[in-house]
Amino acid sequence: MSLATVPNLICLLRMALAAPIVYLLANGRYGATLVLFAIAALSDILDGYLAKTFNWATDLGKVLDPLADKLLLVSVFITLTWLGLVPVWLAAVAIARDVVIGVGAWTYKRLFGPLEGRPTLPSKLNTLVQLLFVIAVVGRAAYPGVLEWPIMALGALVLVTSVVSGVDYIVTYVRQAIAVSRARRAAA
Repeated sequence: MSLATVPNLICLLRMALAAPIVYLLANGRYGATLVLFAIAALSDILDGYLAKTFNWATDLGKVLDPLADKLLLVSVFITLTWLGLVPVWLAAVAIARDVVIGVGAWTYKRLFGPLEGRPTLPSKLNTLVQLLFVIAVVGRAAYPGVLEWPIMALGALVLVTSVVSGVDYIVTYVRQAIAVSRARRAAA
């Protein structure tokens, strides 16, 4: 095993943590959920840092990292909504963003070929804000003395960054599709 696989293993760990996090959350064990979710959030930062700093990025990692984020965040948002801790509309916006990105990437790949690109700054910011929001919501459930206004502010940021990031991906897909179409016409 090469050290270059460490970021991928960290992504797999994050994916594996999704089920116990949802289980603990659904059973009202908010303190334990908070600890595991914080570990998962830190793993996202760590795998990205290692991949970039030591040039350990792999094609597999480019798929695993966003997949791990989506699995973790979508499952937790659904559970938090089911528990009544997050409004349905906010979870719907956060999940719809991921659906738009996934459907857009699938459609692009089917019609135009491999999709070249890395996560954009709005996307990275959205993931960070969602992670912080979940930590704040679960933290308040675990410790009711936590103030509500930071959660409200983070919820507003989740809304804004989800919309901005989703639109940014749509614009990116359309631009790349236009460039491929033009290149195909020029080659014909």
